[in-house]
Amino acid sequence: MRTDPDTVAAKITVAHEHWLIRFEELMDRIADCFPRRETRMTCRNMIEAILTVQETANCWTLAESIGHRGPHVLQHFLSRARWNDDSVRDRVAAWAVGELGDTGVVLVVDETGDEKSSTDAVGASRQYSGALGGVGLCQVAVHLSYATAAGHTLIDRRLFLPSGWAADEERRELAGVPEEVMFASKPQLAVDMLARLHAGGVTEAWVAADEVYGGRETRTAIRDLAYRYVVAVKTDHRVTVPAGTFTVTDLVKGLPVRSWQRLRTGSGTKGDRNYDWAVIDVLADDTPDGHPAGNSTLLVRRHRYTGTLSFYRCWSDAPHPLQELVGVVCRRWRIEEDFQAAKGLTGLDQGQVTGWTSWHRWSLMSMVAYALLAVTASLERGDTTQTGEVELVPVSCRELVKLLRGFALPRPRQDIDPEHALRWSLWRRRHQYRAATCHRRWNEATAASIT
Repeated sequence: MRTDPDTVAAKITVAHEHWLIRFEELMDRIADCFPRRETRMTCRNMIEAILTVQETANCWTLAESIGHRGPHVLQHFLSRARWNDDSVRDRVAAWAVGELGDTGVVLVVDETGDEKSSTDAVGASRQYSGALGGVGLCQVAVHLSYATAAGHTLIDRRLFLPSGWAADEERRELAGVPEEVMFASKPQLAVDMLARLHAGGVTEAWVAADEVYGGRETRTAIRDLAYRYVVAVKTDHRVTVPAGTFTVTDLVKGLPVRSWQRLRTGSGTKGDRNYDWAVIDVLADDTPDGHPAGNSTLLVRRHRYTGTLSFYRCWSDAPHPLQELVGVVCRRWRIEEDFQAAKGLTGLDQGQVTGWTSWHRWSLMSMVAYALLAVTASLERGDTTQTGEVELVPVSCRELVKLLRGFALPRPRQDIDPEHALRWSLWRRRHQYRAATCHRRWNEATAASIT
């Protein structure tokens, strides 16, 4: 019997049914975090608008899409409204963990930067960011991603406050940084997120991270939480073996040829990606008080053509096969996919917010929207009954957004109400005129005071 592709394609659009169920379920779960109905509805509308707008997502564009007469409702929601954003974060994380399951859990920590035009934005300073490709004026935040065999999504974040910002009382007050917030390094922020997740019930997992988080204190803290880890380390990292203490680069020089094993680590547009791998037993240097030594190893990856080496410190309570350790390394890159999708689809880096509270609430709304996308996409990939005989690649979050805009999400108000679109055009132009006038007067006053 021949399957009609059009019929199958129509069945595949049940993605919007998965979305509607999960969306209502999550909104019900976080409802009592909002003491007022108005803020509860604003949260709901904002999440839908983040996925609806196809231009830069900020309070202006979202408010226009929702149907507000100005951005004031959203600005109040982000900066001054009374609602418990910490509780929303924890409940959304618990929901995502429950939906994605506990098979092959890897907790990935990494930081990303958002370019800024002014140091007025909380935490903004000239600092290194891999997203910018070097040093630039940006905000940097450490994120935590929950990855399983079913899917992956961002579940937590911490804004990195540089030491200059943490010590500047005037800037702290202007940005609304709480008194109890102190300077914390990126590894300390990562450990704080892991500890919170552990307290929330996720007690069995691997932790994966790059070399920023490969220090002894960080690895000790991870072990103290009873997590296993595979963490990248620098080429001059020192390890101890029965023969003595060596840098990882020197230690690899003595490996016999038979120690290397070639494994497939994924597929690219040009075919499979294969690397040579080796494992060396090393002595643990990060055992917390009262904990057993466990199984500590050094995992080495070698590019099969260039010979470039990468090193990873690994620890687990019992030995694990090479393939599993390599799988954890490969799953670490899921957070890069999360950054790309969250920035491109849910406006993680587009908020144009400057205060401490508004930054955390904007990033939270973006993460909630992305978690809904990621979970719905994982359900679609796991639903094999919808494709029939038609061969398809798994649905991506980007493809899912296109389906949702056609079947589930409300249409932008300006698309169905020309008067609303015209009113917003006038509002933007009037606001921009006033802003330009104020800037000009300020520049003229500054120039006069200098002369």
